[in-house]
Amino acid sequence: MLSENILTLSFAPRDSHKAQIQFALERGIPAFVAMLGTRRLPFPAFSFDIVHCSRCLIPFTAYNATYLIEVDRLLRPGGYLVISGPPVQWPKQDKEWADLQAVARALCYELIAVDGNTVIWKKPVGESCLSNQNEFGLELCDESDDPNYAWYFKLKKCVSGTSSVKGEYAVGTIPKWPQRLTKAPSRALVMKNGYDVFEADSRRWRRRVAYYKNTLNVKLGTPAIRNIMDMNAFFGGFAAALTSDPVWVMNVVPARKSSTLSVIYDRGLIGVYHDWCEPFSTYPRTYDLIHVSGIESLIKNPGSNKNSCSLVDLMVEMDRMLRPEGTVVVRDSPEVIDKVSRIANTVRWTAAVHDKEPGSNGREKILVATKSLWKLPS
Repeated sequence: MLSENILTLSFAPRDSHKAQIQFALERGIPAFVAMLGTRRLPFPAFSFDIVHCSRCLIPFTAYNATYLIEVDRLLRPGGYLVISGPPVQWPKQDKEWADLQAVARALCYELIAVDGNTVIWKKPVGESCLSNQNEFGLELCDESDDPNYAWYFKLKKCVSGTSSVKGEYAVGTIPKWPQRLTKAPSRALVMKNGYDVFEADSRRWRRRVAYYKNTLNVKLGTPAIRNIMDMNAFFGGFAAALTSDPVWVMNVVPARKSSTLSVIYDRGLIGVYHDWCEPFSTYPRTYDLIHVSGIESLIKNPGSNKNSCSLVDLMVEMDRMLRPEGTVVVRDSPEVIDKVSRIANTVRWTAAVHDKEPGSNGREKILVATKSLWKLPS
């Protein structure tokens, strides 16, 4: 899909195929370890233009179609669901295939094509027609349900209605790529004065990325850097400022902060929710560059000055994810950067502290570090 200028995000569980995510990341393809089990996947509602499943063997119609309902939560109105492999016209799986078609009809999905063992459906724009029929007992969720809430949230057996999420996010109503990257989406209004905040954030990150490249000599835009993580992504401004570079960015929105991940997806970028007091679902040594703005805020307990975990633990996790000779960029107050610098030396990073870019407000300092390639003595 790269040649089509389409950004995909792949996931798979760590099972008998446990190496496939590691292979994808080694190729420079966005991927992380996850599974469709008992909890919602860590994405906001109505985020993906296409959901694709090839031989994934997910029992979509089991438990009153709970798994297909979760896929429906993630798929934008007007988006496409593609399933290839069992049970689509598969030998000895006639009932499973019939049930899958029945659920799709109950959700009012339009059948676009069935070709061999591949089926393509299109999700309707507007509310579902669940009230008319369905043998699975599907019904719309209460208006009180927030379909964007997806961190440690159990799967529901009800369908998320589009009326529960304000804004324009259906395929065809949002701008096409690449215009959608720079135009403030309506879901930016999750923040007060969201449009103004979006524009200011975009300008800020264009200025910062230019400073990283031209003054701090961070190797952005070179073959040395492909896989990037932004640990505190907000609106995805850092990733958007890198769109002309041959990189992809995993935008992480901390679960304790404002839920801005839907804005990131509306821009045509990718990301996940995460709590940085827990390990991230990836293999060791898979990111070439890790960026974090406001690192201490990632471990703070909301509403108090107490930390939920230690800065040392967080930086050890960063070291785990970072490739040898990879780069870390940390922005925070001088006091926090001083702590980060001491820990960086302990984990054998080569670090230097710089002033912030001209024209920026606040007291920030910037630490740029390189992870060394070292081995225990034999």
